[in-house]
Amino acid sequence: MEFVGMPILQILLVSTILLSLLAEIKTGGMGIGALLGLVAAGVFFGGQYVRGLVSFYHIAVFMAGVVCILIEILTPVTGLFAGIGVAALLYSLILALGGDLNAVYMMGIAAVLAILVFAVIVRKLPASKLWKKIVLTDKPAAKDGFVSSDDKRGLLGKEGIVVNGLRPAGKALIEDATIDVISEGMFLAKGEKIRVIKVQGSRVVVKKEE
Repeated sequence: MEFVGMPILQILLVSTILLSLLAEIKTGGMGIGALLGLVAAGVFFGGQYVRGLVSFYHIAVFMAGVVCILIEILTPVTGLFAGIGVAALLYSLILALGGDLNAVYMMGIAAVLAILVFAVIVRKLPASKLWKKIVLTDKPAAKDGFVSSDDKRGLLGKEGIVVNGLRPAGKALIEDATIDVISEGMFLAKGEKIRVIKVQGSRVVVKKEE
């Protein structure tokens, strides 16, 4: 199994392991990703073990990480087990790659490769409860009560009456609604007629109506 020690194959195997992890989190444990990941992990750790680069400790840490992630997938409650599991997996893989700066570089390359492939297939995979907890899938919509600010563009050109003095900010009654407005800079007394001349977000600019 000496060919497994080649850096490019190590990167591909680690990338496959990480890709299977992402797939399992996304699908909630359908098994296909797990099987592919375990095969890749078996080849990777087997090759590294034969070469004397890993011990049973490294393999045990990896398996402990797998167990933690499975617990989280089956009973997604707090995300604690998922965090511990991912940390254990990454720790064991870096140690198996040599535990030095070069190992970190190889892990980074493998992670980028796995993420790129995962990004291509992510839309075709069903989403699990754990995935929905990690990724915000709902888009804010006005019908659901998500409104960044009131849309006052409809007030443009409308006439109204000053409710209190504008110095230059104050309130005006426009279409039976009390609106926060600001004059062009001049003071406008209560009761004076005004017209909306500019709307910038929630900022309503008015001038005296002649």
